[in-house]
Amino acid sequence: MTGPDLGMPAPPFPEAAREAVHDEVLRANLRHATHTIRDKRARAVAELDDWDRLRAAGKAIKDHTLRHLDRYLLQLEAAVTAAGGTVHWAVDAGEANRIVTGLVLATGEREVVKVKSMATQETGLNEALEAAGIAAYETDLAELIVQLGHDRPSHILVPAIHRNRGEIRDLFRSEMGRWGRPAPEDLGDDPRELAEAARLHLREKFLRAKVAVSGANFMVAETGTMVVLESEGNGRMCLTLPETLISVVGIEKVVPTFRDLEVFLQTLPRSSTAERMNPYTTMWTGTGTGTGTGTGTGTSDRDGTGEGDGPTAFHLVLLDNGRTDTLADEVGRQALRCIRCSACLNVCPVYERAGGHAYGSVYPGPIGAVLSPQLRGTASPIDATLPYASTLCGACYEVCPVAIDIPEILVHLRERVVQGGPVTREGVRVRIRPAHGHTAERAAMRAARLLLDRPGALRAGERLLSRARRLRPHRLPGPGRAWTDTRALPDVPAESFRDWWARERKAPQK
Repeated sequence: MTGPDLGMPAPPFPEAAREAVHDEVLRANLRHATHTIRDKRARAVAELDDWDRLRAAGKAIKDHTLRHLDRYLLQLEAAVTAAGGTVHWAVDAGEANRIVTGLVLATGEREVVKVKSMATQETGLNEALEAAGIAAYETDLAELIVQLGHDRPSHILVPAIHRNRGEIRDLFRSEMGRWGRPAPEDLGDDPRELAEAARLHLREKFLRAKVAVSGANFMVAETGTMVVLESEGNGRMCLTLPETLISVVGIEKVVPTFRDLEVFLQTLPRSSTAERMNPYTTMWTGTGTGTGTGTGTGTSDRDGTGEGDGPTAFHLVLLDNGRTDTLADEVGRQALRCIRCSACLNVCPVYERAGGHAYGSVYPGPIGAVLSPQLRGTASPIDATLPYASTLCGACYEVCPVAIDIPEILVHLRERVVQGGPVTREGVRVRIRPAHGHTAERAAMRAARLLLDRPGALRAGERLLSRARRLRPHRLPGPGRAWTDTRALPDVPAESFRDWWARERKAPQK
């Protein structure tokens, strides 16, 4: 099974969003889901008196790790190797896919089960495996829905948030039988019935698969421990039953010590699923037959006995794919703190109306608007428009459990799109040209700068504008027309603040 062709260029965000906002079913699904999730999250977070301190601690841990990322990655590699695992380094998506495909083919198997993984969606791994004759089966319920529908994820936490129960029922009835155990003919849209149909469909794959592919929420440098948080138990099945486990993880997911998990195991569940404690937290170190520490399920087996369940072969693929380039940007690098909780999506008014597909990336919403243009560059129409997919209301920053200032990065990236300038691409410092279509904007900004540097001219312009306020058009001409297509042109005051202030200061005090 496969999703859409990831190589097809995505349309600019305004075009995709304009189409999405006219889909009434989509908007109703999004509105119900995001309001429910964010209300539950707010209650869960309010239970902790020290939430602000946990948030600050998570930010500090991530910032420290990013400053010393090279050291911690080498420490991680040594720890994983000592525990019986093998570490592979992938500079980009293509290399990561080649590594994973080669590892699967070397086992002689032609199918894999997958734990929900943003990194493998980012690289298009399923499509690469299919091209090599390998079937990849998603086992997360929402990812299964997306895969059966030949669809794309639209949310970080709930990839099928754009589907309602009736749509899922119809999808299960029509598609499940093509890839395994079919859904019952009388399947209804009750969530328990749908979950049971998915469980029975996937159980045969869990018991048959010899190879699994996963990501990881965190990697512990001091022990080489991988950590996966999930809510259904499918991840636990994938991480313990197969003989070979391949984990593809972004290099920014490393944390220095096991103790650092104390912070994130409190903030991630509450920010994502509004739970006090994650239902399934699986940790493993190396292999079940490793010479260092053994594999643990729910624990890390850090006593060094080498005893445990799980795979006999473990491979860790460390994915760069634009992350070190992002790290070189002093403002943009804070996006690498992200722990993929999706809280920013659930409070974003733009995401709620446009949905995740409009972002043209596996990372939708506010975090996608700042992460994708850095990982991929701003040359394409979609990446050049993503920094504008925001009202800059700041709600995303307020709920972020690692205090990523998304509005600051958005403004920073908008400047890059309009002005161009120096950036790091594939480890080399280069100067990019301004994106196409912003000539009038640059001219307007230059004119504004000239005017603001000349107080006399600014005062004269304000007075002239006030006197001609009755002639104010309802829409701007030329390039300004796009702005007033979706906004009301504000009224011009009878006098400027500057003149009002001068008049009030001269008035006698009462």
